[in-house]
Amino acid sequence: MTDAPILVTGATGYVGGRLVPALLAAGYRVRAVARSLDKLACRPFASHPNIELAQADSLDLPAMRAAAAGCSAAYYLVHSMHPGNRDFAATDREAAMVMARAADDAGLARILYLGGLGRDDDAALSHHLKSRHEVGKILRYGRVPVTELRAAMILGSGSASFEIMRYLVDRLPAMIAPRWVQNRCQPIAISDVVGYLVGCLAEPRTTGQILDIGGPDVLPYGDIFAIYAEEAGLPRRRIIPVPVLTPRLSTYWLQLVTPLPRSLIVPLVEGLRNEVICHDNRILELVPRARLTTREAVRLALDKVRQHAVETTCTDAGDAAPPEWAGCGDAPYAGGALYECGYRATIGADTTRTWEALTRIGGDTGWYYGNVLWRIRGLLDQLAGGVGLGRVTIRRGTLRVGDPLDFWRVAALDEGKRLVLLAEMRTPGDALLEFRLAPAGSDATEIVVHSKFLPRGLAGLVYWYALLIPHNLVFAGLLRGLAKAMGAPLVSPPVRFTPHRPAACSLPRSR
Repeated sequence: MTDAPILVTGATGYVGGRLVPALLAAGYRVRAVARSLDKLACRPFASHPNIELAQADSLDLPAMRAAAAGCSAAYYLVHSMHPGNRDFAATDREAAMVMARAADDAGLARILYLGGLGRDDDAALSHHLKSRHEVGKILRYGRVPVTELRAAMILGSGSASFEIMRYLVDRLPAMIAPRWVQNRCQPIAISDVVGYLVGCLAEPRTTGQILDIGGPDVLPYGDIFAIYAEEAGLPRRRIIPVPVLTPRLSTYWLQLVTPLPRSLIVPLVEGLRNEVICHDNRILELVPRARLTTREAVRLALDKVRQHAVETTCTDAGDAAPPEWAGCGDAPYAGGALYECGYRATIGADTTRTWEALTRIGGDTGWYYGNVLWRIRGLLDQLAGGVGLGRVTIRRGTLRVGDPLDFWRVAALDEGKRLVLLAEMRTPGDALLEFRLAPAGSDATEIVVHSKFLPRGLAGLVYWYALLIPHNLVFAGLLRGLAKAMGAPLVSPPVRFTPHRPAACSLPRSR
């Protein structure tokens, strides 16, 4: 084992967030890299004595070169399939070229990459799987040897594939499905994926190899759904395969049933038309391990969901950095007028208690006021291909930078003082929602809710003014509802304030 650190890109993603602790437990030094240092610093592994945190965008060659300097090997776990990216394949190509160049320049001994199963000679291979294979090819263009592991459906609490299945089977006693439901798949538990990734690093014979990884079962998707229903204690679901429902058409109703964005659902569902099983079983001899069966993997994932012990989710990946325009004076630089709306109130409770209540907002708690309006907005967002309100979120007692929160993401957090949420819903512009707390006497807290919106074109202006009255109702109601939920009095009721910039709320001032 080398003393040089192992670089892990995508360290705040679903697989990366589980791989880093596994490498640390195996005795490796790890350099975890992500776009946001604040987001990395909030991860449980950030305080480990053998961890280094590095900030780099996967498209920034100088930053990636600096992150890789001094490392012995790198895990490449970057994927650009997220809301807002219209061409994930093009972005993934560019990022892979940057990684290959950075690895060459840093003199790494090897790259380990997690891709997708599927035969290279399959002319009908989905766009997503073709992109996964293409990334592997680009990485191999460099001088650094690449170990590419190819997996199919990953079964684990919080994985995209598992969550799509979970919401489908939980919510639909019967479902009409395209013919892909009869296709065979070789799912693999997330613990086995991580085990193979760690094991390949210690096995020099895997260097430069493309290796299929999968669990011990080869099953049609319908049988996997049936196993899930049994383990979840649900009646067997009736699945009716029809020839006219294509995977692409399936994504439209999947948007309504599952809490995942269309940008994630479409490529995954289109990939279901391909049979994804292991044709190369060399990994069983190179890195022997007792693999979990499909039933065992589903049971373990459900146990973690019930116990609220989910380590990472598919929604963890995302840009948590506040945009430049959010700071004072940045709107002209960003190329447009910034529209703002703010309310303040004083609650008869100290800041610690108020902060605890505030950071429970969203998810099962709701938004303290107008939850029907929030749900309607979430449904409209899902219909537009956005993330909606119900996506998978880990609540660990408090929020962390980078956490997804309904259709927001935590962009900044100053414990007990400030919480900034970055909008990830579909809007014709960019939006932030900020909460600020300050002591207002011995046992009172002033709380401010402040929205900022940078519109894109005429549609953005129409959107802002169409929601101006609802925003005023919801923000004032949110502050009242927060106090009510706390059982605390309102020392002073919600009052709208006008931020220093022009073009803020134009309704008459509250009295």
